[in-house]
Amino acid sequence: MDGKVGAIICAAGASTRMSGKMSKQLIPLRGKPVIAHTINEFEKSSRISEVILVVNRGVIDYYKQNVVEKYNFKKIRKVVGGGINRQDSVYNGLLALSPYIEIVSIHDGARPLVTTELIDKTIELLGDKSGIVVAVPAQDTVKIVGEDGIVVETPKRSLLWAVQTPQVFPFKLIKEAIERANEEGFVGTDDASLLERLGYKIHIVLGMKENMKITTPIDLTIAEVIMNER
Repeated sequence: MDGKVGAIICAAGASTRMSGKMSKQLIPLRGKPVIAHTINEFEKSSRISEVILVVNRGVIDYYKQNVVEKYNFKKIRKVVGGGINRQDSVYNGLLALSPYIEIVSIHDGARPLVTTELIDKTIELLGDKSGIVVAVPAQDTVKIVGEDGIVVETPKRSLLWAVQTPQVFPFKLIKEAIERANEEGFVGTDDASLLERLGYKIHIVLGMKENMKITTPIDLTIAEVIMNER
């Protein structure tokens, strides 16, 4: 598949596990907001034609002035408001893409350690597949626990992968999957799950441990160490 590629960077989530009132995507990391580091990797990618930034509706103008304009990002086509949940936010991003976009790369704004190389790799590997998801093998034993707190099952660790982003899909398929999910009242835990439930086969691509999501204050410290080493 050689179609034009658009990226949707989601930064509309609540920062419930971060101390303070500032959105985690706007917290400074090595002198720039977390989200600026994230956008920069997509900005550098020769495979990405345009980027839609999805943020909380009340701070759209703030992001335009203090992120997009301040750091002179050229590929940001629009900054749009998010929805009630992630799939609504992604859908708003899909609707804002140019009509010629055929492939969509969806990424968490709070994953600033993604690299341009990983972004390009996922796009190149899509081909005629229904979806590509970045993930890393689970390192810890995972147990399935019932509501009563009793272990139900211990899955084989070699079969378990921790999912990251970016996740890459043909535009038409992810749009259809979200519309079907909304019609049927289904809310997925990630973008790929929306296609999986419709029978599409999703392929895993080995990601990087350092492609972590900034969720807690300690994550910022770890991210800074990684960036300094880079």
